[in-house]
Order: sequence, then structure tokens, then C-alpha cells
Amino acid sequence: MTKLRVGVVGLGGIAQKAWLPVLAASNDWVLQGAFSPTRAKAQTVCDAYRIPYVSSIAELAAQCDAVFVHSATSSHYAVVSELLQAGVNVCVDKPLAENLEDAERLVEMAQQQKRTLMVGFNRRFSPLYRDLKAKLVDGASLRMDKHRADSVGPNDLHFTLLDDYLHVVDTALWLGGTEAQLQSGTLQTNEQGQMLFAEHHFARGNLQITTSMHRRAGSQREWVQAVTNGGLFEVTDMREWREECANGVVHRPIPGWQTTLEQRGFTGCARHFLESVANQTVPETSGEQALMAQRIVEKLWREAMTE
Repeated sequence: MTKLRVGVVGLGGIAQKAWLPVLAASNDWVLQGAFSPTRAKAQTVCDAYRIPYVSSIAELAAQCDAVFVHSATSSHYAVVSELLQAGVNVCVDKPLAENLEDAERLVEMAQQQKRTLMVGFNRRFSPLYRDLKAKLVDGASLRMDKHRADSVGPNDLHFTLLDDYLHVVDTALWLGGTEAQLQSGTLQTNEQGQMLFAEHHFARGNLQITTSMHRRAGSQREWVQAVTNGGLFEVTDMREWREECANGVVHRPIPGWQTTLEQRGFTGCARHFLESVANQTVPETSGEQALMAQRIVEKLWREAMTE
């Protein structure tokens, strides 16, 4: 079986910390090349991972079956559309595009080109979150908090909602069921229009879902709490599992072999995308799936702007 030829666009912090270590660690595919506008900086990264530097997106597209896009959000539409039109399958960092209209155009373009388009919502592939989702068949309450120690600004509300709060909304609604409907919520900003605090409430049948984020909480903690018929569950920072039921309290130890990138879902996300391309199956976080959370976040922003 011919191995997939994989490329990378964008070699900044997230690519170096999360994606390149995963892509470079497997022999199941060929890391064909990488492109970033500033060659001087990119070459050092390419040398470290033994990836050929490619001088343009068009040249990269001609050599690859699938490309991971980690460039700035403002460039997503231009980069992803060029790759799709060149017949390449794409996995792009969230959000799909910096505005909803462009994101919808990319989904339509992928369908027209009959190419796989996936958004890298890594939390959907965190082993503990996937285990928790299986426990929520008879759930009553689900709450997801993702706070920041001191991250107010410098960007505006729209940027922070798309850059960070989108993770919370997408993960919580995926855990609880994508049919959940927004019930109520609050968005607090400072005088500069920068996000301070957000909390929103959704419902799917009998399941109540809450998302929450404070930008100056003094902590970087992320945790999900769930109440079900017969058990209480808590996952902290995608690595600690606590379960309380009639039989007592269970703390699940972290597997010694499991890396941080595995715990946080990057490994599973990358592999799932490439398996979807190889098998010609629809990925779990397809472009259409990713639009759901972006539409909600866009609605929250528009409503905040009219208040």
C-alpha cells in the first residue's frame, strides 16, 4: 500500500509544540515537505524534523495527498482554498476561517472538490474525554470550564471567542450531543472590548450543559464535571479522572506510556485525519461538523455587539 504524502503549512508555536512531533514520529506516512512564508525561520524547524522546505503552497500541493494547516487564522481561507482547489485533503487548526461566511465557503468547496476537510479539534480525541462521552448516555448535567490565569486582551472579543472559547463550546456540545440548544448566557468585556468572562447554558433533552471561561481566573485549569444516573465524573486537564458512584471513589492513574500529546488528543486527531483520507471516510470533525460550534460562537458575538 502506498503511503500518504503529508505536508505542513505554518511552522509556528502550535505546529512545533503539538503537530510536528506527532507527524514526525510515525512511519505510517511520508512527511513530504513544509511551507512557511519566512524561510529563514522555517528552515531551522525543517532541519530539526528533517522535512524538505518547499517554496510555495502550490509546490507543496503538487507533492502531497494531505496537508496540515497551522498558519494564522487570518490566512486560513486563502491557504485552505488553494489547497482544496489543487485537489489536496486538508486538516486545519480551528477556527476553519476567521468569519463564518468564509468557513461555509470552504465546506462547500471541499464538497465540490470531493476532498476531505477536517478541523483539528484535538479535545474530541482526548482519551479521557472520549471515555467520559461514553458515560453520558443517561446524563443530567455537564459542565466544562476552561480558564486563564491572566489573558485579558490584547485581542478583541471576536478573536478570543474564536481562538479559545470555541474549544469549550465545541467540546461540551460534542460530549453532550450536537443537538443541544442555547438557552441563556452572559458575556462580560472591559472598556476596550476585550473578553473577561463567558458562561452559557445549553440543553439537549434532559441534559443541561454549561460552558464557562474567565480570562483572569488566576489559574490555567480545564475541567469537565458530569452528573449521570448513577455516577459523578470529573476530568481535569485531560489527564486526571475521578469517578464517584455507589462503589466508592475511583482515581484513574495516568498510563505511564501515554504522552502529553496523546492525552490532549493531538496524536489521535492527526491519525484520524490521515486514516479518513486513506480510507475515504468522513472524519469526525469534518468541516460541516466544525461549523456548528462556529455558528454558535458567531451568534454569541453578534448578540453581544447589539446589547
